[in-house]
Amino acid sequence: MGLQYFANEGIKSRDNPYIQTMVHPGALLKASFMAGKEFFRSPAQGMAPRSVAPSSMPSVVVPIRSIGPGHTERITAHLLALSAADRYLRFGYAANNTHIERYVSGLDFERDEIFGIYNRKLELIAMAHLAFSTNPELTSCAEFGVSVLAHARGRGYGARLFGRAVMHSRNEGVQMMFIHALSENTVMLNIARKAGATVVRDGSETEAYLKVQPADLDSRMSEMIDEQIAQTDYRLKVQAKRFWGFLARG
Repeated sequence: MGLQYFANEGIKSRDNPYIQTMVHPGALLKASFMAGKEFFRSPAQGMAPRSVAPSSMPSVVVPIRSIGPGHTERITAHLLALSAADRYLRFGYAANNTHIERYVSGLDFERDEIFGIYNRKLELIAMAHLAFSTNPELTSCAEFGVSVLAHARGRGYGARLFGRAVMHSRNEGVQMMFIHALSENTVMLNIARKAGATVVRDGSETEAYLKVQPADLDSRMSEMIDEQIAQTDYRLKVQAKRFWGFLARG
């Protein structure tokens, strides 16, 4: 069973509502600065969730960071936190803890790309796996999977990760991105269709494939800036966590 996509998410662009486009560097820097101010707010402040109507939600930059092998413990913790139903949609079968640990241990960080979104506590609340084909005849293909923790849904994280994966695929010369899903996963299938993917159902399973546009200066610059902002964002979160930990010990 291949990787799955499930999220009740959405992103916008001029041409396609599910393909990420170039963001002005000034907007990224401003977003990073504003986020940095939030990091050093006491974790005890503003922790109560707010209900915001989708139409009134501001358009914000969400730092999406490439994840390396040093984060396998956080990846494991993220996947183990998924409910049984979410694991079923993510992996296509009733994945138990052993299955998840085996999946994480088998991740190839050299070949594939893992993206993640962290909260202020450095918890991995959303992650995506872009797996590149190992078949010599299908080197221009990749498969996409994503998971978002229940408490972090409704913020556009899943679709933003999808846009980030599409942009990376473009820059790596991928021509076709595949999504393998259960046919009951209607949210994922709707996202795939809106992204322009061709969706083919075969009983309980559905295949979706998206033709990826060639790389250009916009896609290369956008990915480079996005990654720089995400790395800065993560370092700020690490510093903030250490700062509040130091105060707590005092």
